[in-house]
Amino acid sequence: MLPRILLAALLCASTLLAAPPGATPLSPPAPAKSLAPHVPANWKAGAATLKVTPQKMLWMAGYAARKKPAEGKVQELFAKALAIQDEQGNKLVFVTLDLIGVPQLMRRAVASVAEKQFKLPQANLVMNASHTHSGPSLRTTPLTEKDDQRARDAWEYTQKLQSDLVALIGKALTDMQPARLTWNKARCGFAMNRRRDYTLPPDHPNANKAPNPNGPVDHEVPALRVEAPDGTLKATLFGYACHNTSLGFYNWCGDYAGFAQEYLQEHRPGFTALFLMGCGGDQNPYPRRSDVVPGVTDLELSMQHGRSLSNAVEMALSVNPRAVAGPIRAAYEEIKLSYANNKRADHDYPVQVIKIGEDLTFITLGSEVVVDYSLRFKLEFAGEAGVWVAGYSNDYTGYMPSLRVLKEGGYEAAAGWAEDVEDRIAKKVHEMHDKL
Repeated sequence: MLPRILLAALLCASTLLAAPPGATPLSPPAPAKSLAPHVPANWKAGAATLKVTPQKMLWMAGYAARKKPAEGKVQELFAKALAIQDEQGNKLVFVTLDLIGVPQLMRRAVASVAEKQFKLPQANLVMNASHTHSGPSLRTTPLTEKDDQRARDAWEYTQKLQSDLVALIGKALTDMQPARLTWNKARCGFAMNRRRDYTLPPDHPNANKAPNPNGPVDHEVPALRVEAPDGTLKATLFGYACHNTSLGFYNWCGDYAGFAQEYLQEHRPGFTALFLMGCGGDQNPYPRRSDVVPGVTDLELSMQHGRSLSNAVEMALSVNPRAVAGPIRAAYEEIKLSYANNKRADHDYPVQVIKIGEDLTFITLGSEVVVDYSLRFKLEFAGEAGVWVAGYSNDYTGYMPSLRVLKEGGYEAAAGWAEDVEDRIAKKVHEMHDKL
């Protein structure tokens, strides 16, 4: 049975599209028209899409409490690539994944092969995961004789995915055509801080309740618009900072980010929407689960959030487009981050800064970055035209807390990082930024 919200939407659409008896049929869509004809179409851009929905019912990623493999599919999972090239021939590729994360070993392998096959510098490749909790578990460490079938299935899936991603990058690069790039941003409000409210005394009745309306959030929805010289919309890369945890079932699904991409694409043949996850490590979608919204299913809530986000993207794509001009400059480095009391070996943590002319700066950070990083860098680089901060990029090793979160403690601080991690990351971002 179709969810009520979907059924209602379909009925509404059929009512709007059905012409009364004797009426003139609806006219075909008007020819494309650029929203920014003054912006030169001096880029090249290409997009490619690949279904990555497992063919087997593998174990799912994200919730440790799961006791069985997936049971079905509500939505396909995708890997998508957007390739752009400036007038000087510099290339940049974004790869987005409807998966839990980007294992570092997979990123390194894909980037290495892409550099050899396509002459794509490793600093010019961004790999980002939506962090859906309704996708498969991944494995990049080699199998041993003791590993069970669950581990073998995850290894097999990940190895195939790795080679498929190289081919996906190649397809996007091959399909590049003349294009115009603009960008803008809107807002979407369903993300809310999920940590306890530390402004309240510990014995306050609401101190340990989530969501926390007093907590920091980043509701910006940046969107890059890619259009053909005649104005036809070809692709968009858009972002948001919020966990994809609306769902708790055993079906493959991209969650709210998957639905947002689907809604943006549904009436645009040949158009590709790519979701770039922001710094949502301590952010959850609200309302989050059906147990707090009587009469509404988890799936319906996920679809509502997806619609809210897609509406914000539509706004960002259509209002006051800002020109994006080259050249592309990029830097990538893995820095050493330490754990408190040397509990574990240092971790090689990826930091990436990409400047597109003076119009747009991307800062990508590995793992589940809390929102403080996004807010900090947007403040520190406030004098620039556009600053876009993404977490969940090029690495997946758990939560990356800020100093505030480390001092407060709690779930996102449990990995035990040393207190200087935020400072090390921030110093590297500024160092790389200043050299570009």
